[in-house]
Amino acid sequence: MGSNVKLKAADGHQLAAYRAEPKGKAKGAVVVIQEIFGVNSHMREVTDGFAADGYLAIAPALFDRAQRDVELGYTPDDIAKGRDIRMKVPWDAALTDVAAAIDAVKSAGKVGIVGYCWGGSVVWLAAAKSKGLSAAVGYYGGAVAQFVDEKPKTATMLHFGDKDASIPMTDVEKVRKAHPEVTVHVYHAEHGFNCNHRGSYEANSAKVARERTIAFFGRHLG
Repeated sequence: MGSNVKLKAADGHQLAAYRAEPKGKAKGAVVVIQEIFGVNSHMREVTDGFAADGYLAIAPALFDRAQRDVELGYTPDDIAKGRDIRMKVPWDAALTDVAAAIDAVKSAGKVGIVGYCWGGSVVWLAAAKSKGLSAAVGYYGGAVAQFVDEKPKTATMLHFGDKDASIPMTDVEKVRKAHPEVTVHVYHAEHGFNCNHRGSYEANSAKVARERTIAFFGRHLG
């Protein structure tokens, strides 16, 4: 179990974060970037999981810029609310808060970042623009193709589902073609396949993607 902490961004904005400590000496640190549902129970579970794997893990509440204490479920109404809040958080503001999270855990060693859904897109931009990262992993980031001209400055891996209704495979191929240096994995799965709280959860794809993510962090954060 982790704990709730406060972070302060470079522009003075204060945001909440969920921080989970590993047992023993940390292998490094992992910043976990939320979906459009806030730092909810699933995101806390994901963060706890990286701590269990030996990393100091932290999930900054990026929605605090627009609305504090957001914890949504996965109903159509929740999805609509999450999308509305997401539109009120500028990309640059999200990256400012990512920087605060990186600063909060960098004492543990090299820092990686992982994000899901909207967080997968934030991770793509962080890989290109944020300082202090040694690895980046994005799950089904819908805006990655939109920002395909951005050049990652750190080792980057992306996970997509071939049945994702919001991310056409043409977008995935666009990213692959533009960035042969980026590792791209595609699964026979829908959007949100990593989240075991959602109907789109696909256990085998989630397991394989997580194993690949952990191995990737092991190579680049060790």
